Amino acid sequence: MRGRDEETGEFFSESRSQNRREALEVLALGEKLVELTAAQLARLPIPEDLLEHIEYSKRITAHGARKRQLAFLAKQMRREDDAVLEAIRDALEANSETSKRAVALMHRIEHVRERLLAEGDAALAELLDEYPQADRQQLRTLVRNALAEKAKNKPPRAFREIYQVLRELMLPAQAAVGLDDEDAGHDVDDEADES
Repeated sequence: MRGRDEETGEFFSESRSQNRREALEVLALGEKLVELTAAQLARLPIPEDLLEHIEYSKRITAHGARKRQLAFLAKQMRREDDAVLEAIRDALEANSETSKRAVALMHRIEHVRERLLAEGDAALAELLDEYPQADRQQLRTLVRNALAEKAKNKPPRAFREIYQVLRELMLPAQAAVGLDDEDAGHDVDDEADES
């Protein structure tokens, strides 16, 4: 039983419903961790003992056994400090933000490539306005070769090369935008510390 403090009327402990919600949140976090690759797990601040349980959980494929193992993993995770679990959650959110940016960049590159192939010089002029360091002649040649490959049903070598050139062109700009966002956050933190 929870019980109440007679003087203040406050409960001595959290309700069973609150405990259950927290346990289910930890179980959901454990399920997310089991779905990650080894490289993704290596980037997270996971204690070694939990990492062993996560790796073991990945190997189990039978439905019932997997469900039991995930429950056991969640139990082990609940034994950790709240700060450890919060650090893992924060790192997961940061990784998902990074992957969203990478996917957005990939889609943008593909869109620009399609425009270059469809519109030719007009799309190239817009690209050069945005990225003046781009090599006009190289891009023109690659576009011409990609269109010829498509017409002759040849492997899309120039088509892929356009993607690589655009990626090298746009990636530094994307990274600079990401750094500016992070720097802006640090400036706010620094100002808060000074006051």
